[in-house]
Amino acid sequence: MSTHPEHNAAGTHCADVVLRLFEFVDDETEPLDRDRIQAHLDECSACLAEYQMDLLLKALVRRACARQSAPAELRAQILTRITGVTVVRRTDG
Repeated sequence: MSTHPEHNAAGTHCADVVLRLFEFVDDETEPLDRDRIQAHLDECSACLAEYQMDLLLKALVRRACARQSAPAELRAQILTRITGVTVVRRTDG
């Protein structure tokens, strides 16, 4: 395993992997992307260390917030924003 090869044999770059680690940790990547990221992590110890830190961070947040829930008003605001649709009409051109 290399310490930081910048990219693996498949051409996946460290910067691309690190940017997508949160998606990978949350299992939100497409199967092909997941395979590419996993292959890179198998070869790159530096990116693997970043991945392990993200896993630790996620576990710490989960543990710290396990007994607390968001206030009802905050939950309502978040739901409104993520379910709302914004239409922007351009008048130029």
